[in-house]
Amino acid sequence: MTELPNLNYIKEIAGGNEEFEKKFLAIIQSEFPKEKSDYLKYLEDGALEESAKVVHKIKHKFGILGLTEGYKTAVQYEEDLKGGNTVLMEEFSGILSAVEDFILKIT
Repeated sequence: MTELPNLNYIKEIAGGNEEFEKKFLAIIQSEFPKEKSDYLKYLEDGALEESAKVVHKIKHKFGILGLTEGYKTAVQYEEDLKGGNTVLMEEFSGILSAVEDFILKIT
């Protein structure tokens, strides 16, 4: 994956308001680990429709963190999961790992 998470969009919408930036990041940092965990549990249980619902939530965080291609992958993967297809699972997992590493570093 050549695309890396960044804070450009968050900084742009914060408009220099560091408090807003911190609150926005805190939301991502608190929600993402649970969503990732839920996604993995549903996937392990074979509950692909439920996995798709979690991917739907996660994809917006990809967009917020500047992952344009990651967002597109998540959109396709969400639809694939609804149809019982997990072909993008490995690619999606790589994006999840990159995001997880990133949000751990910015604390």
